[in-house]
Amino acid sequence: MSSTLLGSLVLRGVDHTARPTWKLRETITFYRDVLGLPLIHTISARGWGPATHPDFLHFFFDSGNGSAIAFFYYLGSSAPQELSGKLHSKPWPEDHVFDATHTAWQVDSEEELAAWRDRLVEKGVEVSVETRHEVIESIYFRDPNGYFVEITRKLRTLNDLDARDAALTLQAAMELEDQATGGVAGLGPIDDVWNRKAQLLLPEESGQTAKVLVLNVPEFASLIEAAKKMPECKVDDGLPDYALIESRSAIELNRKDLGVKPAVWYGLFTGGLQGRITVFDRDRVRIEP
Repeated sequence: MSSTLLGSLVLRGVDHTARPTWKLRETITFYRDVLGLPLIHTISARGWGPATHPDFLHFFFDSGNGSAIAFFYYLGSSAPQELSGKLHSKPWPEDHVFDATHTAWQVDSEEELAAWRDRLVEKGVEVSVETRHEVIESIYFRDPNGYFVEITRKLRTLNDLDARDAALTLQAAMELEDQATGGVAGLGPIDDVWNRKAQLLLPEESGQTAKVLVLNVPEFASLIEAAKKMPECKVDDGLPDYALIESRSAIELNRKDLGVKPAVWYGLFTGGLQGRITVFDRDRVRIEP
């Protein structure tokens, strides 16, 4: 292969995602009739080579914008134990490992998201309340296999600021993972990632103050405004991508005063933190120098 071609390789978007199912009729009914996704292709095959590979049907639904969602239906096999009872799980993450694998479809507006929720409820699907994350708002439900499904709308467009911040967060986490015995299993709380990220952004660390770095994006704006009203806090807007909140005494914040949803609240210090979090519950946080 020529070096010119290697240097110009670009992925053109997701073609399809795939999962196993042991509920053929229910899966077809849900994705074709409830979600309205056209059935576009089915492969039927005598295994795929290895003697342990079952015969199967591999069927695809059009999931929009040239992509598909697909399922493997393995003949003569039984569903694994971990799928038992998943259909009756509530439409929020009860099993963080199993539910991390999910599919999310995008809609354009708050009204459209609400309309989808109404449609699903009318068809007997249990649906979560609308959940706001930092840059999206979503509803969640489960398909007949118990797989998590999401419909979401974007609250804002991601930009270069988000990309730079994302790279710093992952750099901090990778540095800690490299140092930890046993990799991720040896890592402590997310506070350690926030503190390491602050070290990357503020090399001159001082143990005499609590510092919070706040990414300059709308979802965290109320944190900056709240800090400006606190006599003990100094707010520096001079950094390129972040505001820096600094205090020689403890910083206390209340979620309801900030007006943020829990999904944003629990990621409030993703910009970086220098100090110790001594209280962090659903509504209150306290950071000590």
